[in-house]
Amino acid sequence: MSSALPIGIFDSGIGGLTVANAIRKILPNEQIIYFGDTAHMPYGDKSPEAIKFYSLKIAKFLLDKNCKLILIACNTASAHAFHELVHFLGNQVPIINVIDPVVDKMVKSRIHGRIGVIGTKSTIRSDIYAQKFKAIDPSIQVSSLPTPLLAPMIEEGFFNNNISKTVINSYLSSKKLKRIDSLILACTHYPLIKPEIASYYNGKVEIINTAEIVAEYLKNQLTSLNLLNEGVPKKHQFFISDYTPSFARSTQLFFGEKIHLSYKPIWD
Repeated sequence: MSSALPIGIFDSGIGGLTVANAIRKILPNEQIIYFGDTAHMPYGDKSPEAIKFYSLKIAKFLLDKNCKLILIACNTASAHAFHELVHFLGNQVPIINVIDPVVDKMVKSRIHGRIGVIGTKSTIRSDIYAQKFKAIDPSIQVSSLPTPLLAPMIEEGFFNNNISKTVINSYLSSKKLKRIDSLILACTHYPLIKPEIASYYNGKVEIINTAEIVAEYLKNQLTSLNLLNEGVPKKHQFFISDYTPSFARSTQLFFGEKIHLSYKPIWD
């Protein structure tokens, strides 16, 4: 497999662009092909079966684009569809999720103690983070809280204002998150509100930015597989399964610059 081939990244919407942006900064020579399933977002309200179906469709699309690796840039899809993708497509291309790199990094760096996790209803319902931490060290305490209003709030541009502060503070004041030492932002939308979350804790809790951790992990994986591109990258490509002007405007917030979105329904 050629190292010059692109990296395939997908998410339930445009939140995964925070991961794509981190990858662009850490791996500037890599071409990214991104797919946001905006027609079916949010995945947090979907059944595991639906999430698996959508994820397989998107992964096959990325394979058709000759991607050398596929990254599931969505915690909900990582929780419910990762093993399905590895089972059906893992012999064709390496597949990475956004959960294992975070757990691995925190355990190796001894960044744990009492761990808090916030994410979509489906991610939290899966209990995936607690299961993975406890499989490594049963003494690690994990407290998880669903925060379903945060992703749509961010997509509508409500952050760094009084509305977002009220919603964020309401969630973080939950009894489930009392006495935590670190907090995992288990949704790729959440890096955009990391400053507000950090402000709430005032330095008393370490906020884990999963996007940066995943980007570093991806770099190590590409290096170990001898797939790191040393040449000049081709232009990034961005696809969504449904198009609205609001999504087009929001992408700049997530990726850091204006990008062109191509419409591609995944049921074709």
